[in-house]
Amino acid sequence: MNAITRPRGGGFALQPTSMQEAMQMAEMLSSSQMVPKTYQNKPQDTLVAMMMGSELGLNPIQSLQNIAVINGKPAIYGDALLALVQSHPKFGGHEESFDDATMTATCSVWRKGDDTRHTVSFSKADAEKAALWGKQGPWQNYPKRMLMWRARGYALRDKFADALGGLITVEEAQDIPTEREINPAASESARPALEHYPADSFNANFPKWRDAIEAGKRTPEQIINMVSSKAELSEEQKQQILEVAA
Repeated sequence: MNAITRPRGGGFALQPTSMQEAMQMAEMLSSSQMVPKTYQNKPQDTLVAMMMGSELGLNPIQSLQNIAVINGKPAIYGDALLALVQSHPKFGGHEESFDDATMTATCSVWRKGDDTRHTVSFSKADAEKAALWGKQGPWQNYPKRMLMWRARGYALRDKFADALGGLITVEEAQDIPTEREINPAASESARPALEHYPADSFNANFPKWRDAIEAGKRTPEQIINMVSSKAELSEEQKQQILEVAA
């Protein structure tokens, strides 16, 4: 019997024991409608999420339901973040509170054997400073919840980094600005190829380009650059423009 469907306690183990079995499971799950849309028909992404979840102690289904990829980075939902920490052997407890007067969320967490509580607060003023307050989406619809998740995320990550493996909350990841292209060369290479400049359009426009060059209003290079920004000139067309100056 395949290890993926090996029964245990009347159910399924759902824990692959090899890369082949893991890929088989990823393909099966990604073709299902029961996984988030970001993983549907994407077995490679599904496999990566399963592997990351396995390192955190999550089974494959839990991994796909609780780990999301935001801007190319894995993140975990706020409630699942707390569940991971609570299952840690050193988890001593946590407390959360909210002050409606100052719109401040507070989360305290502590480890077993450590009397020091780690407390983090996140307020409306903090959200305004970070340009989050009033932001379209959850920050408009559930502001108190977003403040609480932010305080919880910071507190748990500070005190239980060993349990979270560097993951941040989905709610926090969604607020990180999308990375912009900083490599102009890569950006240029990613642009679609331009169509060739039609011969009939070239013949129709060439006389006015020639007049502009002969009048000293434009150089052949300026004409070529101007036209090439819209369409691809052939070598013969470029040479014909250059010969005007000669």
